[in-house]
Amino acid sequence: MSSEQEWPPLPPLGTGLRGHCPRCSQGHLFSGFPKLRSHCEVCGLDHSCADPADGPAFFVICLVCIPTVILALWIEAKFKLPYWVHPVTTLPFLLLTCIPLLRPLKGWLVARRYFYKAEEARFGTAAPTQPLAAPPAEKDSRST
Repeated sequence: MSSEQEWPPLPPLGTGLRGHCPRCSQGHLFSGFPKLRSHCEVCGLDHSCADPADGPAFFVICLVCIPTVILALWIEAKFKLPYWVHPVTTLPFLLLTCIPLLRPLKGWLVARRYFYKAEEARFGTAAPTQPLAAPPAEKDSRST
């Protein structure tokens, strides 16, 4: 549709967390809860190559799951409650803090990938080779 020069760079934090297109900030990034749209309905940006895979889950584990486990261990040590209390207290807390973060983090990662023009590594292709320069000839101090 339009070239890259027509769109000013937008901050990935603002567009990604709101789930807007990283190029125009008008279109939507998601078609379902965790599913990316194939393209932006406003500017036509292709979102198919920007899937962050397990990146959002990693951040959720680091930001939410580890503190939740610490909370569960604290409840166990402090109150010495029966084990059935943990599924009733800790599991809902875990679900209510993990699930809402997945979509904004996924949007942020997609927007960062677009903003910084990040691409997947291509290990199968050969790097461009440049001929190596011959090392300078050393003078032999004994022969002079």
